[in-house]
Amino acid sequence: MNASTDEFEQLRLQIEAELYTHIGPLLFGERLYSALGYPSADAFRQAVFRNSVPVEIFSLPNRRGRFALSRDVARWLAEERIKAKSKEGGS
Repeated sequence: MNASTDEFEQLRLQIEAELYTHIGPLLFGERLYSALGYPSADAFRQAVFRNSVPVEIFSLPNRRGRFALSRDVARWLAEERIKAKSKEGGS
């Protein structure tokens, strides 16, 4: 593994652990759309409608709303942070 892969994995694992500790393995509702950076439920609904949510979301039988796995959200957040950091020149 190279340094950027190590940094990504370390960040991903840290985010995933925090999500699991504070929320659990499944995100939904306000916690889901907030973790993905949407300012409101309406903004999230529009992203769902446009099929532009950056992680896999799904429905569950006999449950309302959309769900995502904490690990998928953690991976996406880590990827975006690493991309932003590389654009900033590594700072």
